[in-house]
Amino acid sequence: MQKNYFFLLILLLITACGSVRKYNERQNICIPPEKLKEDVDFAYAKIKEMHPGLYMYISKDELDRKFDSVKNTINTPLTPLQFYFKLQPVISDIREGHLSLRIPSKRITKREIKDLENKKGMFSRFEYYIKDDRLFIIGNKDSIEKIKPGTEILTIDKTPVSHYIKKYRRLISTDGFNTTFKPYFLKDLFFNYYVAEKGYENHATIETVFNGEKKTYRLTRESKSEDDLKKEKENKKRTEDKKINDYVAFSDSYNRNFKFLDQDSTIAYIKVKSFSGDYSAKFYKNTFEQIKKAGASYLILDVRNNYGGSLEEIHKLYSYLSPEPYVLIKPSQVNSATTPLKTNYFRKSNALQYTFKTLTYPAFFFAQTFSTYKKDGKFYYKIKADKPSKPDKNAFNGRIFVLINGSSFSASSILTAKLKNDKRAVLVGEETGGANDGTVAGFYSYQVLPNSKIDLPIGLVLVQPDISFTQTQKGVVPDIPIKETMDDIIHNRYPQLEWIMSDIKNEKAKAEKYLMK
Repeated sequence: MQKNYFFLLILLLITACGSVRKYNERQNICIPPEKLKEDVDFAYAKIKEMHPGLYMYISKDELDRKFDSVKNTINTPLTPLQFYFKLQPVISDIREGHLSLRIPSKRITKREIKDLENKKGMFSRFEYYIKDDRLFIIGNKDSIEKIKPGTEILTIDKTPVSHYIKKYRRLISTDGFNTTFKPYFLKDLFFNYYVAEKGYENHATIETVFNGEKKTYRLTRESKSEDDLKKEKENKKRTEDKKINDYVAFSDSYNRNFKFLDQDSTIAYIKVKSFSGDYSAKFYKNTFEQIKKAGASYLILDVRNNYGGSLEEIHKLYSYLSPEPYVLIKPSQVNSATTPLKTNYFRKSNALQYTFKTLTYPAFFFAQTFSTYKKDGKFYYKIKADKPSKPDKNAFNGRIFVLINGSSFSASSILTAKLKNDKRAVLVGEETGGANDGTVAGFYSYQVLPNSKIDLPIGLVLVQPDISFTQTQKGVVPDIPIKETMDDIIHNRYPQLEWIMSDIKNEKAKAEKYLMK
């Protein structure tokens, strides 16, 4: 038995390595124009078939013209990556932030992954800021080459950074005509795009400027020390605290944080970086119990730089923010009764998982078949959040402030749009990156273009907050617009939070003055 298991393991490793090699070889092969045009037609056909609200931000005629136009530009054979850079800008013109091709990039073997795990990142150890076509380093916690925050990167291996920014910006899909999202998303994905083009290199030369002085640095992918590896191993241990606060080992930080900002515990502060869903119910239960016990009068909810996540989590969170019964979202539209069955149930399953899923497929099929209903000629997907809900017994009754910015996306925008509509909170910051009136996501159908083999995940559910729509085709607009500058970030200044604390202080002073009369 053990001998058979050993040979099976060797066979799986050989198959995996062969699969990676074949995939990488395919990335270098130029595909004939007629085959690429077939992929364009395939992508558009699948999007039209599955994507609800496809023409929310663009007319059918205009989108037809764009897809026809891109086909007319394909006259020579292209690699999958070259084809991606042609087709993705057209898909981004649909202006649905969750709809995007996956960039085809070189895959690495398990041995290469192991090698990279023992080395530090080359670009990922910095924090970045993008303004127009310029890229700045604003964080360097490891003091790499003693590069100072505020340093601008002019070139990477002699290619101007502005060239890459202009090229990559066209790839990013936004919700509607939002203008705040791209700088945040691009600074987070810039080197994902770069590595997809260049591969995993072990060194790079960057030309920089700081305070008018130009310098050149050679960055290398350093090996991790024993202390680094020991710390990583320790960080991977999932303690109860790490689970509840959703610890992220990569950034050595928590997705959820709670604290009081004053000595008498009247101002509660909750920071949520991602609505991951993991252990969130317990976090909010513990947090709002403490807030109620302390008798806090103010709550600051910080969803800046939160790209969204679990609808279930924001539904649970809203039960603590609304003292009255509420409905979080409107009925969620899908394109057909069979849409829930298009989610690629067997996707990325190994032999064991495939066997298990085969056994459970009848249950999946039955559940999904009865998960939709038809009303007024349209199909809808049954979601708990579109039903009337009661507030939690520990729901907060005081004054709420919400911090938002261009990186508050998807579920963050659903939540903040609802809070604003219900006049339950004062929103401070800048317009959210996600749309005010909803977005298409929920769950996905993972399509693969037949010739280029590029992945195309398509959101299947139109999720909209239960609000009076603004019809602005943009994000959630703050009540108090305050933009954080690069200088604020570098020098740890928090203008949005300072405004809130000042407003609370003034309110407390007025209350004390009234009581003294």
